[in-house]
Amino acid sequence: MRYVCSVCGYIYDEAREKQEFSELPDSWRCPVCKAAKTVFVPEKRTDEPKAATSLPGTEPSARTLRTAPAAETSLPGDHLRKLSVGGLSALCSNLARGCEKQYKAEEAALFRELAEYFAAVTPAVSDAEADLLAELIQSDLNEGYPAVNAAADAVQDRGTKRVCVWGEKVTNMLASLLAQYREEGEALLADTEIWVCTVCGFVYVGDNPPELCPVCKVPSWKFEKTEGRDSA
Repeated sequence: MRYVCSVCGYIYDEAREKQEFSELPDSWRCPVCKAAKTVFVPEKRTDEPKAATSLPGTEPSARTLRTAPAAETSLPGDHLRKLSVGGLSALCSNLARGCEKQYKAEEAALFRELAEYFAAVTPAVSDAEADLLAELIQSDLNEGYPAVNAAADAVQDRGTKRVCVWGEKVTNMLASLLAQYREEGEALLADTEIWVCTVCGFVYVGDNPPELCPVCKVPSWKFEKTEGRDSA
């Protein structure tokens, strides 16, 4: 039996390792990304038949896909919601990074300025507890990503599907780290550093960043070290 890390794709092969996956201690971590044992899933067999999505000969042509109008499921604005200032800071920060990837330096600088402004006026969260954060992360994994993937499938949006692949892997890693923190407390972060991939957001705890990001495969110099962690 083989088990796959849902964060980085590392495969634990019981036959090669000479030990069943279930026999590994709960403290065992992925040797590549350090994700918890709980994020591993049984490898799907490649010889299993794929579910047919259409009858032979009825697949839409490339021209049809380009010209067919998207199905209207709701009116524009139905899903708009008001963001908190913290949410606006995160949104502008992501837009700044997107502009950087497109070599739009002026636009990136403006979005960074907005992100810093919103971050400065973001009020402290009174109920910022690990249990609540774990609940929100699990909600993203159980409901958020499946909903976005389903919406992307409905309109055949490959770009969104690719974004979800990285995003779900990073969120799985956050869930893993939070579970470890709830178990070990500050000992998890003692005498070490926290690194964040500036491309996909993958979080790594260690003295040095990994040579390659386990999620998006960029080199270590793309990682930034977090500063100013509270010791309490």
